[in-house]
Amino acid sequence: MRLVLEKRPEASAAMAIASPLIALALTVVTGGIIFALRGNNPVDAIYVYFIEPWVALWSVEQIIVKAAPLVLIGAGLSVCYLANVWNIGAEGQFTMGAVLGGAIPVLFPEWQSPLTLITMLALGIIGGMAWGAIPALLRNRFNANEILTSLMLVYVAQLFLDWLVRGPWRDPMGFNFPKSITFSNWQLLPYLTSGIHLGVIFAIIAAVALALLLGRTMKGFEIRVAGQSPRAARFAGFSQKWTVLFCFLLSGGLAGLAGVSEIASVVGQLQPQISPGYGFAAIIVAFLGRLNPIGVILAGVLLALSYIGGEAAQISLGVSEKIARVFQGVLLFYILACDTLILYRIRWQQRLPSAQGA
Repeated sequence: MRLVLEKRPEASAAMAIASPLIALALTVVTGGIIFALRGNNPVDAIYVYFIEPWVALWSVEQIIVKAAPLVLIGAGLSVCYLANVWNIGAEGQFTMGAVLGGAIPVLFPEWQSPLTLITMLALGIIGGMAWGAIPALLRNRFNANEILTSLMLVYVAQLFLDWLVRGPWRDPMGFNFPKSITFSNWQLLPYLTSGIHLGVIFAIIAAVALALLLGRTMKGFEIRVAGQSPRAARFAGFSQKWTVLFCFLLSGGLAGLAGVSEIASVVGQLQPQISPGYGFAAIIVAFLGRLNPIGVILAGVLLALSYIGGEAAQISLGVSEKIARVFQGVLLFYILACDTLILYRIRWQQRLPSAQGA
């Protein structure tokens, strides 16, 4: 006997909606088991991780701020994945957006006007788009696997940023620490409240705009057809190469905007580590949001909670700072498992007798 996956005649629409909730519940249960194995009270630990961050206003604001880059990147990735374009390198596009946008305050520190911030944001978008265009062009020209090329470019971008802040862009007054000068005034995003900056508005606008793009425009129809039936897309005259390039430019530009928004707000300068892994966590956000830009907003808040909850657990329970990555990985596993079981059922299959030799 062996286990096999048998394709279901029809996927359940109700389970497609319920699967993220099931995955979340299973993640909480698994988290409780992990905490119990460490000797922590699982109920108290789950409270610290998932409930306590909602108690204080400052932590709620931090959840919203951390959700902004996740929503920006996740909304762009959801468009890619709907078209079967597998951009795994949003972390690199995030980094290059930060590098190109951060070049303005580093190279022109005295330039202070509203145009300064606008230029930084525009260059951030361009930086992310340019970095995203590389795997798109490699796929279109050489049929290179975009999963591998986009992922490898993440490390190129991160090493390039590391070289800049340790070399030509290092702050001469920074006591030899690997960081650029600190940004100020019009080189920073304005804050809407004491803790929420303008990048949150960017994220909401991007998600709503992409929802309208996918649901109300011919381009959105083209993206959905390209993902569901490439052959039908070819018959309809839709260009696969243009779809690949468009999706990479769109997702790369939004990742770049997230990158420059992060250094122009929370971080306030260029340094080797400007992201706790937003580009990779946004992959989970896209799937948890069911590849729907509006759903991505809710999923982004949930993944942001994993970061804030991880920090709270680190302080209160003495767990490793990597606990947020563990929860994110477990959540992604359960999402993919649930989605697989929506399309396939598990069945025991009897092994066929081996052919007898003559």
